[in-house]
Amino acid sequence: MLLWPVFLFAIVGRLVHGHGVISADNPPPYVKQCREDDPQINSCLISALHHLRPYVATGIKEIELPSVEPFLMDELSLSLTGGENGYKISLKDMKIYGASNFSMSRLKLSENGKPFEAKINIPSLKINARYQSSGVLIILPASGNGTFLGQFDDLDCILKGKTSTNKKDNQNYLHVDGLHVDLTAKDMRMMVKDIFKNNPILTEAINLFLRENGQEVFKVMMPQLRKKLAALFMGIANKLLTHVPIDAFYLPRRT
Repeated sequence: MLLWPVFLFAIVGRLVHGHGVISADNPPPYVKQCREDDPQINSCLISALHHLRPYVATGIKEIELPSVEPFLMDELSLSLTGGENGYKISLKDMKIYGASNFSMSRLKLSENGKPFEAKINIPSLKINARYQSSGVLIILPASGNGTFLGQFDDLDCILKGKTSTNKKDNQNYLHVDGLHVDLTAKDMRMMVKDIFKNNPILTEAINLFLRENGQEVFKVMMPQLRKKLAALFMGIANKLLTHVPIDAFYLPRRT
């Protein structure tokens, strides 16, 4: 979802297009080039990432980059209250909207083996998922199925990761070796509908719980969400990076 920008600046080093390789002298329209000796290199890279936003939203077929609108996630399982009959929910077939509307405010490239770091903001991230629950909520049996809708506003994402390079066919390729994701949201709204044959009492009880405990629910989501996002984005990035050399986007110093 919300992590594509960190990888994309590396992915578009030299891009496979049709039956040939696009050179640094003839980049595709979605590439804004930056040069290693630019004194404002970080600003250039951030600008290049922002240039990519409309292409990320629709996808780039030439490099097998799918659209991130919506971004799909399989499942989150959450235990929200303790005890033998604690309230547990499962969110499945999650569709996440808004990830392409990011802005980056900070980028620190990897140096001397240290992790790269980036901070991005997403104004609004919306989630639509199938909802399943079990256990007791307050005093009500809360087992049921339905639809979960969530909106997370002013979402800040801190990304840290390590990369390495490897050589293949006389070309250098980048590999993402590890990634850590941390998220905070300033405001959030969560609700369910169509619960247990539209049971109004159970639906209102669940929605009241979600309204009053939004930040706590988000905290419970975080460990799984961080792990799933990191593994998913690393897999997608490295699948692309195995086919993409580095040098047409990140141009070498002038001689």
